[in-house]
Parts: sequence; structure tokens; C-alpha cells
Amino acid sequence: MFDEPPGFRDYVAARQCALLRTARMLTGNQHTAEDLVQAALERVWPRWSRIVRDGDPDAYVRRVLVNTYSTWWRRKWRGEAPTSELPEVAAPDAYADADLADALRRLLPTLTPRQKAVVVLRFYEDLSEAATADTLGCSVGTVKSQTSKALARLRLMDDPRVTEAGR
Repeated sequence: MFDEPPGFRDYVAARQCALLRTARMLTGNQHTAEDLVQAALERVWPRWSRIVRDGDPDAYVRRVLVNTYSTWWRRKWRGEAPTSELPEVAAPDAYADADLADALRRLLPTLTPRQKAVVVLRFYEDLSEAATADTLGCSVGTVKSQTSKALARLRLMDDPRVTEAGR
């Protein structure tokens, strides 16, 4: 049997909810998100001592999470592209923020994996452009262009909740 790396269990206990939230935003599904977090933690576990010694384990784990998601997405058969009509909203209500969050969760799957990763890291994880670029292993300019394209694509969906929030 293998010995558990020191501090790994504590890290997982402390960051599990945040990792699961990020994974859920990437996958759009609770069960797949749980599998994604588990797969990312499996990849991190053997290297944990080095990751902690080298610094910021959150950035490393997020990068593994996004890379694992990208690998899964690339392998997924994309012969069909399901679509749905967005419901009309008669008037703003007290639950507008919840409706916006729900609309964004439903619209995230329409983005490319790179755009989705940028949106989730920038706006849900509240990372800076530089931190997002570092996590994704790309330039800040790529983060800016992917963010711009993603937001433009979301605005094109013509959902009043998304269009109003983006103004």
C-alpha cells in the first residue's frame, strides 16, 4: 500500500467544494464534475510533495482539472450538437440573479472548451487574466481574446437575462 502524502487529505478537505464548483461549471453536470475532480486529484496525488514544495498548489490543481477536462472533451464524440430554446422572461423578478446563473450554466456548454475554461476561471474562480493564462498555459492575450469571443457568443444567444447582465 502507498503512504498518503502529508497534507493531501487536509488540502482536499479544504478545497473540495471550490474544485467541485469549478468542475461543475466546466462539465455542466454534478456527477461528471465529481468524476473530474476525482480524476484530477488522482493525477496530483503521486506528485503532492513536490507540488507543495514548489509553491501554489491551487494553481497546479486547477490546471490539472482544466487539462483533464480538455482531454475528456477531446475524446468525446461530437457527432450531435443538442440545442434548446431559451424560455421567454415576462418581467424581472426577485430571483433574477438565480435565473441569470441558471441561464449561464445552460449557455456554457455552447462555448468551446478553451472559452469555457477562460470564462469559468475568470468569472467564477475570479482569477486575474495573468493567473488564468498561467493556469491554462497560454498568453494573457489569448485569455483576453478567448474571453471576448466567449462573451460575444453568449450575448448572441439572445437571452434577455444574459444581455441585460452584460451591459
